[in-house]
Amino acid sequence: MKSFNIDRKLWIRRIFLMCYDICAVFAASMLALLLRFDFSFYAIPEHFVENVWKAFPAMAVITLLVFWMFRLYSSIWSFAGAIETMYVFSGCVIVSLLNMVLMLLSHPETGYPVPRSYYVMFGVCLLGMVFVSRYMYRGLRALRNMKRDARYTRNVLIIGAGEAGDALIKEINNSRYLKKRVVGVIDDNPGKKGRFIHGVKIVGNREDIIEKCEELHVHEIMIAMPSVSAKKKKDILDICKQTGCELKSLPGMYQLVNGDVSISKLKDVDVNDLLGREPVSVDLDSIMGYVRNKTIMVTGGGGSIGSELCRQIASHQPKKLLIVDIYENSTYDIQNELKAKYPQLDLTVLIASVRNTNRMNYIFKTYQPDIVYHAAAHKHVPLMEDSPNEAIKNNVIGTWKMVEAANRFHVKRFVMISTDKAVNPTNIMGASKRICEMIIQTYNRRSDTEYVAVRFGNVLGSNGSVIPLFKKQIERGGPVTVTDPNIIRYFMTIPEAVSLVLQAGAYAKGGEIFVLDMGEPVKILDLAKNLILLSGHKPDDDIPIVFTGLRPGEKLYEEMLMDEEGMSSTANKMIHIGRPIEMDEEKFLEQLEELKEYVVTEPSDIREWVKRIVPTYHPELGAK
Repeated sequence: MKSFNIDRKLWIRRIFLMCYDICAVFAASMLALLLRFDFSFYAIPEHFVENVWKAFPAMAVITLLVFWMFRLYSSIWSFAGAIETMYVFSGCVIVSLLNMVLMLLSHPETGYPVPRSYYVMFGVCLLGMVFVSRYMYRGLRALRNMKRDARYTRNVLIIGAGEAGDALIKEINNSRYLKKRVVGVIDDNPGKKGRFIHGVKIVGNREDIIEKCEELHVHEIMIAMPSVSAKKKKDILDICKQTGCELKSLPGMYQLVNGDVSISKLKDVDVNDLLGREPVSVDLDSIMGYVRNKTIMVTGGGGSIGSELCRQIASHQPKKLLIVDIYENSTYDIQNELKAKYPQLDLTVLIASVRNTNRMNYIFKTYQPDIVYHAAAHKHVPLMEDSPNEAIKNNVIGTWKMVEAANRFHVKRFVMISTDKAVNPTNIMGASKRICEMIIQTYNRRSDTEYVAVRFGNVLGSNGSVIPLFKKQIERGGPVTVTDPNIIRYFMTIPEAVSLVLQAGAYAKGGEIFVLDMGEPVKILDLAKNLILLSGHKPDDDIPIVFTGLRPGEKLYEEMLMDEEGMSSTANKMIHIGRPIEMDEEKFLEQLEELKEYVVTEPSDIREWVKRIVPTYHPELGAK
């Protein structure tokens, strides 16, 4: 019954448009004659009127058929665009030409059944009348939208007068659900200034953003520049964030290519956008052949880095993906995500501790992994300073047991995730990771397994990183806590870091410490200010910033290489190799045995033992 009612309404509309078009044909015919004779009806020769009247029935039928062919009775005119406009124009042109043919064929005895200018005037008049009938509803609705109650309307400024900006303006203007009104457009092309897009004026360039936001009472800025470079986008964001307006942006160029530009695709501008560099791009498809049809094991698979490793590996057809983690909640989440996205994936998820020798031996023996990515670790510097024995048990002893199991069960490649904090460490977490790197290099010389480590800095948005902490503090109204105004860190996004880890795994020959190029370091204070500004607040005025002092074991800056290591390059300029440092391996293995026995006694001086193994460890240089 509901379907019948919808079809009935549709046919009523079609019949109405057909009747209107029949009237339009007659009106256009008479109006063309009036225009030719200066709107003096009595000046029109009688035989011209007779010829038009005789042709009218045939012209009405011809018009309906032509318009039907051009879908002028089946288009949804409330969303009509360039294609529908072209159909209207083409249909009217063809009707005008057929009108001329009909007139000339109907009166072969006289060359001019109507004035020669009649045909052009008829076409113009018909086009105008048809256009009005199809687009009048859109005009009325746009007028109604302009008069919506201002209390429920947010003023929007759009940056970018290209195709993406055009699509956003059109959607906002046409929607009765979006309580937004576009009040201006910004574009750096001087030739566009002062012109209009769908009735919205291009009010200036990027230098005018702050002034126009104030003048036009802008609440929200939408950045519709999906193809702009990261550097240019950062420059514009640096201006926009001073306005206090809410910022949204189209994520990327692919939306424009796919015609997928809409309000729903806008995302909140993230602090990642303010790093001002192009995303690290790795052609994983060309290098990930080494995981295809292999059994891949990821420890710490529920963590930030581990879960992203699982996502990217799962997309490259491994024979089996084995996730091992001690924390069940995050592991359960990645399990469900992968099952939903890759239903054909042979996935096994196990809850286990890398410190449990028997459990690890059982897992390696049962599943026989070809490649192991070891991401399981305690990584929070202040927490490990308070519980140094746990850092050694989990990071050092856990990694050692994993390395031995990989050797025992003939794993082809073992990739350990390390950190820049392992370089000249001032905290126990960094020192524990430096011992792990030493284990990797020692066992590589004694095993057929290829052991490598990948060292990188802070990862934006990872569990426990400053960005989620700052966001929570801003949501609570502050204060935002920064340890020191001069502290700097290297940053990379999680997908960037993981894609480089996977590529380093492809380059591995054994024994290398791969060092990822993290770009230029970023001041943590600048990150805090940017996040506050992007949230529509002003630092210190709305959200205070408080300096708390360096945390235990923390440095003002991190290093990526020790002086003795040096660096060599790889095919990817973002990945470098640190030269292994010579050491007494027999003595190191003896120290490891002693450390393993000693740490379980819960000593109070484990740092002194670690200093014997890692000469570059200087806890006295870290914050107290």
